[in-house]
Amino acid sequence: MSNLAYVELYDKNDYYQWEGDWELIHGSAYAMSPSPMFNHQFINLKISRQLDEKLDNCPECYAIFETDLELSDDTVLRPDCMVICYEPQERLNKAPEIVFEVISKGTAKRDEHLKFELYQSEGIKYYILVYPMGNKAKVYKLKEDKYVKVGDFTDEHYTFELEKCSIDFDFSFIWRKGVTHQG
Repeated sequence: MSNLAYVELYDKNDYYQWEGDWELIHGSAYAMSPSPMFNHQFINLKISRQLDEKLDNCPECYAIFETDLELSDDTVLRPDCMVICYEPQERLNKAPEIVFEVISKGTAKRDEHLKFELYQSEGIKYYILVYPMGNKAKVYKLKEDKYVKVGDFTDEHYTFELEKCSIDFDFSFIWRKGVTHQG
C-alpha cells in the first residue's frame, strides 16, 4: 500500500465541461458556489459600471464583469472585474491591465495569496483587493515584476495609468447607497 497522496489535475478542456461555477488554478479545481452575497455583487457592479463609463472615450480598452480568463492550459479564472486593452476574441486569453477582486470570507485567502502571486507573475499592472466589510480597497501596482502597495482607499480617487488611456477612479462611488456592508 502506498502512502503517496493522489492529486488529480485538470486543464481548460475539463474546465469547460464542468457544471456550476469553478476556477482552475495550476490544474486544481476551486468551487465558487454558492453565488456571492448581495453586497459582493452590488460593489462589483458599481466597480464595473464606473470603469465602463470611464472607458467610454478609450476605443481600445474594455471593462469586463465576471468573465472567464484563460491564463494557461491549466489556469482559468473568473475575476470579479477587469480591464482589458485589446480586442477580445471568443475567449479572453491575454492578461488584463487591471483586476479587481471583491473579498468574501470564502475566497479571502485565495484572493490575497494565490491569485496575488498568479496575477503578479502574469504581469497584470494593477491588482485591487476590495473589502466590503471595511469599505476599503487595497491597490497594488506592478513595479519591476513585483506588486507594490500604492495604498488603502475608501473615499479617495486614484488614477490608473494604462498604456492606451488613464482611469480616474472614485473609490467612494462603490460604497454608495447607504447599504450595510457585510461580506
